Amino acid sequence: MLHVQIVLFDGFDLLDALAPYEVFCAAALYAEDALNVELVTAEGPRSVPSGINGLMIEASGTLDPNRSGIIVVPGASGNVEGDGPDTVPAILGRAVNTDLTEMIRQALGSKDSVIATVCGGSLVLAMGGLLEGRPAVTNHLGMDVLAATGAVPISARVVDDGNLVTGGGVTSGLDVALYLLERELGPRMAHAVEQLFEFERRGTVWKESGMAPRSASKPIGDETGLKEDRTPIPSDKPDFHAEQTSAFDGEWDTTLATPVGKLQVKLSISTSEGRIRGTATQGEETVEFLNPVFRGSHLAWSLQITKPMRLNLRFEVFVDGDQMSGIAKAGILPASKLSGRRVT
Repeated sequence: MLHVQIVLFDGFDLLDALAPYEVFCAAALYAEDALNVELVTAEGPRSVPSGINGLMIEASGTLDPNRSGIIVVPGASGNVEGDGPDTVPAILGRAVNTDLTEMIRQALGSKDSVIATVCGGSLVLAMGGLLEGRPAVTNHLGMDVLAATGAVPISARVVDDGNLVTGGGVTSGLDVALYLLERELGPRMAHAVEQLFEFERRGTVWKESGMAPRSASKPIGDETGLKEDRTPIPSDKPDFHAEQTSAFDGEWDTTLATPVGKLQVKLSISTSEGRIRGTATQGEETVEFLNPVFRGSHLAWSLQITKPMRLNLRFEVFVDGDQMSGIAKAGILPASKLSGRRVT
């Protein structure tokens, strides 16, 4: 029997979850005892508020990462802009910081499980560090965020990467579910449900197989997250001088105000022989600045963080005496304000 677990979390998008639910339930009518579908959460049976007017949906079970079959992870519904608690980034961030991330990690490690995502569901996995280096798609508004997590964004309606199948915008949940029906139970089953729904799948499912197009030997996507500013500005640049250098050198205690809470980060910055070096320490984790450069009176760099979620952030800061101010940003996610002071 094919088991399908559709995951709900607070603020989930109704269509992301219920479109696949209806597809698989319709297939169960045709498949006799070959398929069953269940709405689940990481916490267990409960009423789950959707992100659309807080409509409550009952989840009847607990997500079982060791159960063979398909696990579907939807995205969130909320405001796209801003940094309030009801924005899509904040809702996804809260979902990432539950037991769901570890449960999906376990399921991805099983040869008998397939993880499917719809819309922002791929960002839930990506922000949890589960999609690094893997081709995937999400809503077009989140493709640069997907790239910032280390995933490989693919401009397609559905992307098949073996045990990971991702869908694009909200309505792609129909396409993802119908494709998985065809893949797991055969084309006649998918065709029967398509006829029942009077809906036909759109587009070609992308797979990393077959002959690569000559003009696109690599997957097409926004991979700019870590590619810019790789060459440090040399010391003979007009704006690179001792006064500017000394303004940033030192140890800094900073606070980053993100949609999912405030983060305390220690920065260590130094310049030597015309090169900028820096590290950021959060808790017990220390990572090096990537591509640090001066932009006028500002210092900019990229940073790969893993907490509270995995992201490649772009920082830009300036200093006034022993005070530092600036922002950190990843794709369309709201800019997080950084403030701090020099301690040595």
